[in-house]
Amino acid sequence: MKKVSFARYGGPEVLELVDAPEPHAGPGQIRVAVCAAGVIPHDWRQRAGQFRGSAPLTLPAGVGQDASGIVDEVGEGVTDVAVGDRVFGRGRETYAEHAVLRAWALAPDALPLEEAAGYPSPVETALRTLEQVGVRPGETLLVSGAAGGVGSAVLQVARARGVAVIGTASTANQDYVRDLGATPTTYDAGWPGRVRALGRVDAALDLAGAGVLRELVELTGDPDRVVSVADLTAPELGVRFSGVAGDVRAALARGAELVTAGRLHLPVERVYTFADAARAHADSQAGHARGRRVIVP
Repeated sequence: MKKVSFARYGGPEVLELVDAPEPHAGPGQIRVAVCAAGVIPHDWRQRAGQFRGSAPLTLPAGVGQDASGIVDEVGEGVTDVAVGDRVFGRGRETYAEHAVLRAWALAPDALPLEEAAGYPSPVETALRTLEQVGVRPGETLLVSGAAGGVGSAVLQVARARGVAVIGTASTANQDYVRDLGATPTTYDAGWPGRVRALGRVDAALDLAGAGVLRELVELTGDPDRVVSVADLTAPELGVRFSGVAGDVRAALARGAELVTAGRLHLPVERVYTFADAARAHADSQAGHARGRRVIVP
């Protein structure tokens, strides 16, 4: 099969499309014929070697965690899906024609598989961080980095729970954030004052790692009401850094329920091919996404 791989840590240019043996599903796993893989920050951070100290890879290594596809192999002990089912989920080395998943959910009939590839990590992260920040119905949540994949999911899930949301995003994404039910403002100079003018902030999520944690703590008045998924310095300010996934299967099942109920939609901003993986990573690193980026065989 074909898969995207890298033989050394570095920039997007180290990615190569190579021939590789097909993987196989082990106990409690499934294999899918990949329709699409989600492009998430973890992918390029791993490729760049940001995790080599805590989780070093044996190189060469493949890329990707999120994928959607058709089940073509079921491991021992798996009873909830069968060959031929449409699924989306998380595994490893998903930028490939076949990938093994360790967590999955059936894709709702109305959800195109290409779009479904963009859901796993954003949905799990959104559900996890909303629980960790403890925001309740009737309160107001500030989301820094509201227009990306995780932000798009957070805004919709929070609004479905009766939480008011203020979202910071680029000027080009103000209408997008508003359409998701949040009150938008830009993140350029003076943004804390603009947020204060919009009303009280009870809790905040840092999804972009843009060096805004001090301001988020000041706006909420309590570091315990701030959670970051992108700024490793968070603990220095008493802020929780949330970098470890929780119950991924439960999150994916809940995400499927929200999609079916019409309460969650993560649009695909751009589709890349495996041959253009370097461009996908360069664009992801640059940020300013609106929804999701996915990569297809």
